Amino acid sequence: MADQGNPLLIKRYASRRLYNTETSDYVTLEDIAGFIRDGREVQIVDLKSGDDLTRQYLLQIIAEHESRGENVLPVTVLNDLVRSYMLPGGGMMPQFLQSSFEMLRENQSKMLENMNAMNPMSAMPGFEAMKAQQEAFLKAMTGGWTGGASGPEKGEGGESDDLNTIKQQLAELQSKLNKMS
Repeated sequence: MADQGNPLLIKRYASRRLYNTETSDYVTLEDIAGFIRDGREVQIVDLKSGDDLTRQYLLQIIAEHESRGENVLPVTVLNDLVRSYMLPGGGMMPQFLQSSFEMLRENQSKMLENMNAMNPMSAMPGFEAMKAQQEAFLKAMTGGWTGGASGPEKGEGGESDDLNTIKQQLAELQSKLNKMS
């Protein structure tokens, strides 16, 4: 297995075919989506120009899933994303989304750690099967996001400083929305 810490380098040829540099074979967008679901970071670059095309291809993966009727994002979120592009400087949406996903990964990681911790129930017959079902359920509910990203440092209040910042930003956004109504 390849090093999970480094992004998987995918090169796009002039023919628009995508080449996996680790396995020396061509891949599809669905293959790339599978790598990401498995917790692997990817980087897609144009072979000739060296331009980073990762964002463009990730958006294309989302668009293809949406076009197949797989609702990846609710319409309200899509509307908010479009609105955020119209704000000077892009607004706070990108930072908010990034922080939200980081919190989600951190919480998923903590839940898995708690399930794996020494538990008196572990001696119970069938516990391993039940634990495997819970892990599969969590993976299905979170779309396979891994808990590998380290969370923010804890502040004095027990909550992370990032979480407090997000709460404050969310309150400010709610206030602005209320004023607009």
